[in-house]
Amino acid sequence: MTDLPVLAVAVVWGASYLAAKGITTTHTVIAVLVLRFAIVLPVLVATGWRKLRALTGAQWRGAGLLGLVLSGIFLLETYGVVHTSATNAGLIISLTMVFTPLAEAAVTRVRPPASFVAAAGLSVAGVILLTQGGGFTSPSAGDLLMLLAALARTVHVLAMARIKAVRSADSLSLTTVQLGSAVAVFAVLAALPGTGASPWSVAADFGPREWAGLIFLSVFCTLFAFFVQMWSVRRTSPSRVSLLLGTEPLWAAAVGVSLGGERLGALGVAGAVLVLAGTAWGRRSAEGAERGTGPVADRVAGRGAAGPTSS
Repeated sequence: MTDLPVLAVAVVWGASYLAAKGITTTHTVIAVLVLRFAIVLPVLVATGWRKLRALTGAQWRGAGLLGLVLSGIFLLETYGVVHTSATNAGLIISLTMVFTPLAEAAVTRVRPPASFVAAAGLSVAGVILLTQGGGFTSPSAGDLLMLLAALARTVHVLAMARIKAVRSADSLSLTTVQLGSAVAVFAVLAALPGTGASPWSVAADFGPREWAGLIFLSVFCTLFAFFVQMWSVRRTSPSRVSLLLGTEPLWAAAVGVSLGGERLGALGVAGAVLVLAGTAWGRRSAEGAERGTGPVADRVAGRGAAGPTSS
């Protein structure tokens, strides 16, 4: 009963790439981000108002800084998914699970296990093949943006672990301030000329299908996902939660192929298998080496408080 809701989160996160792709164009990315999080933010504020008021100034500043990083991740991921397939997006972003321990090893100067390095190499090789599904060509702009998003997620996770002020902060309050900071960035960008359609015009042009996609991203991929994570971590281990959430790229590929009509080709299929195998192997290696030894250990295979596009 604990595992099923967490697995449901992995499924909706996997489906989020196709949902975002279905309601977003290059000219509506910022407007859609404003709408998506403007829907969910008031609920988070109302739910955690008392603990929000209890945050210290340092915690507000730390969470606000994390929110700026988060806004960059959302922008990279959303622009990325517009310019690549939902399958590629879900699989490439899973590289965060190997980038994060490698980055932490570089910061702490603690050499990762040889098995983890091998797993990371396997994942990178898989991404190279994945982006060459139609033959050996240059990766698309969307593929490169998703790769940058995976690196930005790594920065976000490490920053959460290393900004001392936020370590003791309530997780709901931390997420609320981060999303609030991100929405503020999107609102400023939306007000600038040349950044695409306004949120209001996009909302007015949305039909039932687009509103359904937006509500799915807001309610299920953000609110539902966040509260399930909070509920499940108190009832099982973070490693078990992260293992279940780590199936997200598998669901992204399944949804992209079955519902989105996407095709990988022989090279793409081989690359997808390598990415999934490498991230699973790397997750097990990292969890075995870091179990209980560092602040990132509980997050190394997960998303942190509010992982983007999907959450």
